[in-house]
Amino acid sequence: MIKAYRRRAPGEPRAVGYLYILPALLVYAVFLLYPFGQSVWLSSLHWDGLTVATPAGFDNYRDLFGDPALRAPFAHALLLLVFYSALPVAIGLLLAAAMSRVRIHGMTFFRTVLFLPQVLALIVVAVAWRSILAPDGLLNDTLRAVGLGSLARPWLGDYTWALPAVGVIGTWVGTGLCMVLFLAGVQRIPRELYEAARIDGAGPVREFLAVTLPGLRPHIAVALTLTIVAGLRNFDLIYVTTSGGPGNATSVPAYEVYHRAFETNQVGSAAAVGVALTVLIFALTVTVSRLVEGRRA
Repeated sequence: MIKAYRRRAPGEPRAVGYLYILPALLVYAVFLLYPFGQSVWLSSLHWDGLTVATPAGFDNYRDLFGDPALRAPFAHALLLLVFYSALPVAIGLLLAAAMSRVRIHGMTFFRTVLFLPQVLALIVVAVAWRSILAPDGLLNDTLRAVGLGSLARPWLGDYTWALPAVGVIGTWVGTGLCMVLFLAGVQRIPRELYEAARIDGAGPVREFLAVTLPGLRPHIAVALTLTIVAGLRNFDLIYVTTSGGPGNATSVPAYEVYHRAFETNQVGSAAAVGVALTVLIFALTVTVSRLVEGRRA
């Protein structure tokens, strides 16, 4: 009798707890799970969106591995993660570490300026950067003005530089978010740990590695998750700046879904790309959470 009493959870029965989250679960199921299930079903069809669909089996998924035109967008997306995730997190860590050690006048203004890209719509960001990177844009005009005109080029129209140029825009957008997250995390680290490290003779680098970095592990996991998801689902920035060009040099999975579904009428193939992108995002975010935060008991 005592064992049975101890096994029972305190408070209300467990079923009551599920009733509280039922509305959210219903919204999640209607607007996320059901559309995802529809995408999985569409990915098993050959369909142009108008005529009668025919079964495709796993043909659309086999094309993801066998068709270079479908493999390339995923390769581009993984490369862009260096710009959209790795660089913003690294720069944000350095900025947060520097600001935690040195008192900077106008800190609020500085943080606001760096965080501003997160407030702006990506369409606005894309239009502004498209103007800056144009052949007659601000960047090329500046290079010519300082005697580096040989470096000027159509950045978004160059097969070699188009993808890195789009990546730089992503770095500019994501750095402010990472910095603000890490600054909030640094403020939660007990100051006694920094004082103890300095008493032990730790310099700035050792202090960062021994105190700041371990204290920011949960915040790093959040920043990596947000930036990875933003990088992989990137569509509007690509659509406005390059439309996947030149050729398919900047095509990414999210843009490929739009291109195949609405421009080339390959709805089944577009759905397969969308499903594969969803699985990739889930796998990467779970991996990052496990590696950075560690397995919780």
